[in-house]
Order: sequence, then structure tokens, then C-alpha cells
Amino acid sequence: MQTTITRAGTGASLCTLLALAACGSNHAPEELNQMPGYLGTITRADYDGKTNDLLTAGLGKTGLAGATPAYANVEQPTPLELRRNAIYANYRAVLDIAANSGYGTLYGPNVDASGNVGTGEGLVAGSEYIAYADDGTGKKNVTLMVQVPASFDPDHACIVTGTSSGSRGIYGAIGSSGEWGLKKGCAVAYADKGSGTGLYVFEDDSVNLQNGLRAGRVAAGKNALFAPDLSDAERLAWAGSNPNRIAFKHAHSQQNPEKDWGKVTLQAVEMAYYVLNERYGVLARDGSARVVRLTPKNTITIASSISNGAGSALLAAEQDSKGLISGVAASEPQIQPAASSAYTVRQGGAVVANPGRALFDYATYAALYQPCIASVAGNAGRCTALVAKGLLNGADLAAQQADAKQRLRAYGWLVDSDPLQAAHAGTNILVAVTYAYAYGKFSVADKVCGFTFAQTDGGGNPITFTSAQKAASFAAQNGILGNVVYENSVGGAKVYTAGVSPSNSLADQSLDGFLCLRSLATGRDTVSGANLQGTLAAQSVRVRAGMAEVAASGKLNGKPAIIVHGRSDTLIPVNHASRAYVGLNAAVEGNSQLRYIEVTNANHFDSFSSALPTLIVPLHVYLNRALDAMYAHLHAKQALPPSQVVRTVTRADASTLITNVNVPVIAATPAPGNVIGVTGTVVDIPN
Repeated sequence: MQTTITRAGTGASLCTLLALAACGSNHAPEELNQMPGYLGTITRADYDGKTNDLLTAGLGKTGLAGATPAYANVEQPTPLELRRNAIYANYRAVLDIAANSGYGTLYGPNVDASGNVGTGEGLVAGSEYIAYADDGTGKKNVTLMVQVPASFDPDHACIVTGTSSGSRGIYGAIGSSGEWGLKKGCAVAYADKGSGTGLYVFEDDSVNLQNGLRAGRVAAGKNALFAPDLSDAERLAWAGSNPNRIAFKHAHSQQNPEKDWGKVTLQAVEMAYYVLNERYGVLARDGSARVVRLTPKNTITIASSISNGAGSALLAAEQDSKGLISGVAASEPQIQPAASSAYTVRQGGAVVANPGRALFDYATYAALYQPCIASVAGNAGRCTALVAKGLLNGADLAAQQADAKQRLRAYGWLVDSDPLQAAHAGTNILVAVTYAYAYGKFSVADKVCGFTFAQTDGGGNPITFTSAQKAASFAAQNGILGNVVYENSVGGAKVYTAGVSPSNSLADQSLDGFLCLRSLATGRDTVSGANLQGTLAAQSVRVRAGMAEVAASGKLNGKPAIIVHGRSDTLIPVNHASRAYVGLNAAVEGNSQLRYIEVTNANHFDSFSSALPTLIVPLHVYLNRALDAMYAHLHAKQALPPSQVVRTVTRADASTLITNVNVPVIAATPAPGNVIGVTGTVVDIPN
């Protein structure tokens, strides 16, 4: 069943929106539940936990591990079908759903909040509230969602944040902090961070709506998830000269959404308080509104999530001026500490050079060298071109790839990442291009460094999205849409892997474009080292200004926090994210309650634990344990675990069942050789 809550909220009068004194209320303003002014209409849907539910959309443990659910009509999927498939896709995207990797035994819908393995499907009954947070223009339209499980107990209230990872939509954290919170009986406050799917197609002027359906931009009006800021004449001109290109929200909203990731996470918490008090607060004596029952004084709120969502949790804790957040449990955070020389990071006593580089800095560096590492004999144009430009050494492919790995290690990656560098080439390409647009607040029509986005065919040519693909885009896409297209390729636009650079006419995977992106990060020509001039210089200023907007302060204001991160993380290297954040926090906060858990053999993508079982274990297990530890600290005053390295054991092969022997617990008293020490402003990580 789905209902709509009016602007004033269920059971509330317009008094909650006007000056309360004018309404004749007998209650002080702070006692009455008021809907935040940035929220639009809230829709509520109730799920019985039998035919449909909050966690699995009715699929259960078995369905989530099965084939992609089919639509009754692929051209016109319903909102319920799109929700189901979005939950299916997002859950599987962040978790390894192979049974031998721990699904169904160490984690999964059937594993309860205490870690007990059940025989059921793990469906969670409850209510789901969704609304846009906006400034009135309809251009921000950040999607917020609150899930309230039927097991929620207002006398023992808890809230967990579930800001989406990557560029994902509103269900992006359903399988990470969302699942933990729902099992614990907590309300879960989600935000899509102003990214989300937001597929815009120029040819038919179509957009996504909040419920996943497609509509024309004019008909959608302010209800569009995203539409580019172009006039109709500009749209038609672009579509005519650049057929089949697309735009999407994270890259092309021209708002640098990352600068607001902490803010929107806090807004999601405020929305949670609003809907919870509408449900559980009693009516005021004059019947005008609900009296606030749940506040930060009687509610445990843990800011959590993974990757970009984990970074959002830390930023929210830094920016929390209202005391909304009780503690933080963050996994593999994409966090960018403000530049500082006030701290030192050491591993095994050796000083780490230049920790805390910004995401766009190290992603554009990786985008140069990882494609070379991924090259094979007979198709090594990227390596050859880098050598020709003086950016790589080596007489043959093996030597060139070894040099590329060494350069990445010198730039902050650990040797633990060496086996994973090739597998991340495509990922860092997407990051580099998407964030260039986002940080610089560029329009889709700017063609930054010659890059656009489109679906492509086997020959690398841009092709149209079919009507069925557009109809399913809300559920099927991860928030970065289409493939990266290099417009400046010799012979015309091609997918970047097939791009031929004009500077050398080599099939070098569009190296000229990535050298350009690298120059935007540094302000200098990547080959010559000369300062940029003209348009590129102006674009670099814009990009670097956007990078500065997202820098973290490191000041958690005394809040308890646990960060877990995989030592083998090749997308978000520990030296530039978590280790550096611990150092900055020590420098700005001194006596901190931040704990850091570094997990060996864990990386950014849990799916690798099935693909590379001899190298990788799932990090998700440690997010759950960090949440358990934080809840125990906040609820029962149990001591936080000390900062430490957890040493895991990989498997012989994918047919071997992973157990707690492979993923040992976070120790209450770690062995001396595993202790991570913070002395003054020096962070010491054991080898």
C-alpha cells in the first residue's frame, strides 16, 4: 500500500509550517514535530514482510542470489518492479552473493542481528518513506528515504544512515548499512547524495522520476531526478551534432554534489526524526501537530555506509552542529583529508610519502598507468605511447608493466594492490571522467578533454538506448551511465578503449584525453611540465576549486568512530584515505575517539573474494562487526576496540567455504604486532 504525506505531514496541521504563535499552540515551538522546509511531498509504502519487504523487495535470500527478476512488460515496468530490480542490482553490486564467500552463513538476509544463521528468507516488514530534498528549484532533488522496520521500538530507538556508495541511487546502501540497521530494528536513513541514476536522453528529452518511471522533461517539470541545464534549442543542437550521447546526474548536474554529501546525510537523519515522531509522537493538546518524542537524547544514531557513503558519514559527523549523530562506523571510505603537513604516517617504521592525495589526483594518475598494466601482447599501445612521451620506462611489455606498478607504488598504492591494478583500469577511467565534470561543474556540452558518455556497440561507436533500456534504467544502472567516449579519436568518436590519440596516431586507449585530465588535476602539462594556458588553465582552476570544496576537516568533535578499510584496496588506497584521515584527525583533534581497523587481503570490491579467492576476503564482514562494536559502545558503554591490523587468511580456491577462521574477529586486545598506534600526530601501521 502506498500513501502520500502532505506538506504538513500525516496528522499535522499547517501550524507546523507557519509561525506557531499565530496558530495558538499551547506548546513551545521546539516541542512540536515540524517538517524540514527542504522536504517535498513524502510518499509512504507499507510492506508486509511476506509478499514484499524493505530489505529484499520480496525476493528473499534465494531470490537475491538468483537470476535477474523479469518485468511483465519490459517496455513499461511498474514502480514496484523497478524498486524490486533496483534492490536486486544494488544488493548484489556491493556484496558477494556466492555461498562459499559467506553469503547465507556470515552475512545475508537470513543471518540475524546476532549472527545466527536462520533457514528463512530474511524478509523485513515495515514502512518506506521517500521524498526529495530541494531548494525549490527542482534542480537539486536529492532523494532521501527512511525505512522503518516493524521491529522498531521507540523506547529503544536507533537510526542508521545508509548514504549510497559510488554514484548509486537511493537503494545503493541496502546491502551494507541498510541490512544491518533493519535487522537491528533501527530506522535507516538513506540519501542518494545528489547522484543516483538520473539518465537523460537528448533525442526524446526524457528523464527519470523519483519512482523510477520515465517521463518527458517538460511533463516531469520539477519532479525530474535530473535534467541538464540546457534550453530546448541547445538540446536539439546537441542531439543533432552528437547523436546518442547521454547525460547523468553525478557528472552533469553542474553542482559538484560531493560538496553536500555530509549535509544531505544529516538531512536524511532529520527526515528520519520527522517521520518517526509523526508515527510515535502523541498529538498536541490542540490537535495541531505531533509532540516530539524521539530526539538525539533518547535515540542512538550511527552514521555508516561504504565507499562514497562512508565518506559521507564522516563528513556528516564533522558537520553535525545539532548533535544528531551519536557515532560513526564507516567502511572503505572515499574521504579526502584536507592537505596538511601536520601529521606523519608510517608503515613498519618507514615514512609514507605524501599521504592524503585527493581522489581526482590519484584517479587521474591511475588512469594513465593501469591500462598499461592490463595490456596484453599485441595490444599494448598505451604502454608504447607512455614510453614515447617519457612517462614510462622498459624495453619490453613486461618491463613496462613492472615500471607502471612501481610508479603507482611510489604514488601511494601498497604492494598489496599489485595483483589488482589491471582489474581497476576501467573503474578509474570512469572515476576520472565523471569527477572532472562534477568538480568543474561543467555542462555535458563542454566535452571536457574530449570525453562524453554513450552506450557503444562492438566497434566502439555510440548507439541509442532502446526503449526497454531507458524504461529499466532506474534499476539497471549504477549511477555512472554508458561508456566513456573519446570524441577526439583519429577517425571520429570511439569508446575510449578503441580511441586513437591525435598526438601519436597510436591505438593507445585515448591517452591524449587522459593526459589532459591529469593536467586538470595538477595545473601543468603532464608531458612537458609547463603551466597550462588558455581554456585548459581555466578548466583546471575550476576542477581544483571543486576538489577543495570536498576536503574533509578531520575534526569529528569527539564523536566515537570506527573506520575499517582493506589493505589491498586499489580504488581508494589506504594511504590517501583512511590512514591519512586518522593522521589529520590526530593533528586537529588530539584526544580522539577514532579507531582504525585495517584488514589484510580485503579490497574495495567484495565480489573479488569469489573471483580471486587466493588473494581476497570480503570486507563486508568487518563493516557488520564495526557496527556491532559501535552499537555496543553507545548502548551498553562497552569499550571501543583498539586500532589494529586484522590479519585474515585467504582460501585455496573458490570451492572452499569461507569461515571465521578466514575472517577473524576484531580483537579486544590485539597482539603487539597488530596494534596501530597514534602517538601525537604520528600514525604507526605495522607491516
